[in-house]
Amino acid sequence: MENKDRVLLEVKNLVKHYPIKAGVLQKTVGQVRSVDGVSFSIERGKTFGLVGESGCGKTTIGRTLIRLVEPTSGEALLNGRDIFKLNKKDLKALRPKIQMIFQDPYSSLNPRMPVGEIIGEAVREHNLVEKDRLKEYILQVMEECGLRRYYIDRYPHEFSGGQRQRICIARALALRPELVIADEPVSALDVSIQAQVINLMKDLQTKNGLTYLFISHDLSVVEYLADMVGVMYLGSLVELATKEQIFSNPKHPYTEALLSAVPIPDPDKKMNRIILEGDIPSASNPPKGCKFHTRCHKCMDICKEQAPVWKDYGDGHYTACHLYSQD
Repeated sequence: MENKDRVLLEVKNLVKHYPIKAGVLQKTVGQVRSVDGVSFSIERGKTFGLVGESGCGKTTIGRTLIRLVEPTSGEALLNGRDIFKLNKKDLKALRPKIQMIFQDPYSSLNPRMPVGEIIGEAVREHNLVEKDRLKEYILQVMEECGLRRYYIDRYPHEFSGGQRQRICIARALALRPELVIADEPVSALDVSIQAQVINLMKDLQTKNGLTYLFISHDLSVVEYLADMVGVMYLGSLVELATKEQIFSNPKHPYTEALLSAVPIPDPDKKMNRIILEGDIPSASNPPKGCKFHTRCHKCMDICKEQAPVWKDYGDGHYTACHLYSQD
């Protein structure tokens, strides 16, 4: 169970809907329910893994928390302050405390800026280091992230994918953040490079006391890195628990299906795959009742009519499923 005094970020009932406009007058005719009432919290120095299929709303949560997009409703409390209620001046002061590592290291770096300028630009903007110490500070951050000092004057096109992602990590950590939102930071990299970047992130977390929101669809990476895991489906959390609970005793059929697809490095062990039939329903017109019932292999009649209750079934293991008591 989490200690409330140690909670760094608390997200309460986060909602993000995108309007669907049509006609000459561009009237709103519907809503894409990208994030539909998500709540979770992250303790200081811990990693919260957010998993689910593409299109389930994981990235939207990350972008909303750093105010790249504005929420429809809900709260996000960082050290007790609601990020969504901050004015422009207060938000700028908060920016260094929350940083994001984007999925694609190729498009998230300015090709016209050398590495030193990429890493140091925001440091200079927020006056975190004296001007005469800036270059040495940048070199120090680069070394922490496994980058050679002579890379400082090179441009992004001169680096491999793994090196570029290290530059992205260095850019984020140079601002001394409390919370780092990592949006599938290794999915665009080769497997061998993935391991290097993940180990780097883990080492930096231990050294600097970082807190991660780690967004991924790769459950094997999440199992290695995360402390708590939230499973999303079609804009909503369907299960939330510690890593050990999720991987040893998944409660929701969707979580079971995801785990059954994780490769096992043992050719003699038979994998009991759970095949999800059909496609993910549209986020603009989600199914009635449980959103997952159209693809669930354990679907009951009540699932088609009534949405299940989000409930703690012991030791902080939350799920929303009619297979369990709804009282």
